[in-house]
Amino acid sequence: MLRLFTYAEDKSALQRHLARSVTFEPEVRRVVLEILDNVQARGDDALFEYTERFQGYRPGTVTVSGDDIREAFEGEDVEFIGILEESYRNITAFHEHEAEKSFFYEPGNGVMLGQRVTPLDSAMLYVPGGKAAYPSSLLMNVAPAQVAGVRDIYLTTPCGPDGNVSPRILAAAHVAGVKAIYKFGGAQAVAAFAFGTESVPKVDKITGPGNKYVALAKKEVFGHVSIDSIAGPSEVAIIADGSADPEFIVLDLFAQSEHDPDAASILITDSPDLAESVRRLAVEMIGTMERREVIERAFRANGAVILVGDLCEACEVSDMIAPEHLELHVRSPWDIVPYLNHAGAIFMGSYSCESVGDYFAGPNHTLPTNGTARFFSPLSVRDFIKHTSIVSYSRAELAVTGEKIARFADNEGLQAHAEAVRARLRKLS
Repeated sequence: MLRLFTYAEDKSALQRHLARSVTFEPEVRRVVLEILDNVQARGDDALFEYTERFQGYRPGTVTVSGDDIREAFEGEDVEFIGILEESYRNITAFHEHEAEKSFFYEPGNGVMLGQRVTPLDSAMLYVPGGKAAYPSSLLMNVAPAQVAGVRDIYLTTPCGPDGNVSPRILAAAHVAGVKAIYKFGGAQAVAAFAFGTESVPKVDKITGPGNKYVALAKKEVFGHVSIDSIAGPSEVAIIADGSADPEFIVLDLFAQSEHDPDAASILITDSPDLAESVRRLAVEMIGTMERREVIERAFRANGAVILVGDLCEACEVSDMIAPEHLELHVRSPWDIVPYLNHAGAIFMGSYSCESVGDYFAGPNHTLPTNGTARFFSPLSVRDFIKHTSIVSYSRAELAVTGEKIARFADNEGLQAHAEAVRARLRKLS
């Protein structure tokens, strides 16, 4: 199932096998652009038509009632509610460490400079709820927005043909204290919050994962609103040495691949024995997996076991991939971290499996995919704030530096810029 590559011998073939596309099929693009145009032009009428077409439900009301949210919370398993609450506390505590403060300083001569940090006014957090419901995604999106201080937080998630939203999504929303929950999804939901309709507010930011239609819609509305990123299929890379447990590795590879046939699961190791053990055990264990077919398809399309000469070379391969998740199943994981530059999240040691980060540890599980960890970061409080520069110049300082500033403007051919300064200098003389 898992194809074996030797890095030194198979570099070109490996790069082709691991190539991840960030483009969208022409038909997907056509559908998304049509939806965006119609919702922007026709508002609720188009939103409701698309919701009926794709979800089988024509909204009578667009939001979930407070009674329904409370009923879902009270009807949920008590043990699961406790787990949701502890997870939410962990996520919130982590993001509180990211909080930024405004700063000001005085370089002298009556000048004050600084930066003001303020939260966005509003955000829409998209929570998948079609084929599967993910309360973890809700908590991961809500917590940093709340810590940032976003005033108006709206959730939207697809409902079923009966108009009901997953009770586990509603229970998680109650845990997080979110009351504004809209019950539609897809590109039409992105359009509604990007442009605003009669019943849906226009927001400043849209975050959260979704299918390819949601991802492309977010890309297309960027500029009307801010977005977090354009999420692609999930991926994990595991760097392991001869001390690693093959069963741990196989299950972690399975865990990634059960998401989606396009998910990528890659083992990078300097141990031929471990490589062989993992490949053999994967074949033996696949029959125990409920999502066997999805895992097998993902392994065939995007799975790999890569043999390298040493752990330095393993880090080189990992950086080439720039994986969303990177697990280090090695004797001394902290020793190789300085050699790793590109990963959405790094999981240190054999007992720090990705599942810990997905649900419970605290750092955000909304991570850059498709190799974009080279330049993007995980979802954070920073996604929900903005920075405003503060410049307070004194008469005395402008008298000293004004002509230099005007000369700078002269050299760029911008007369009015220069004269704006010189007019003030004349008043001072």
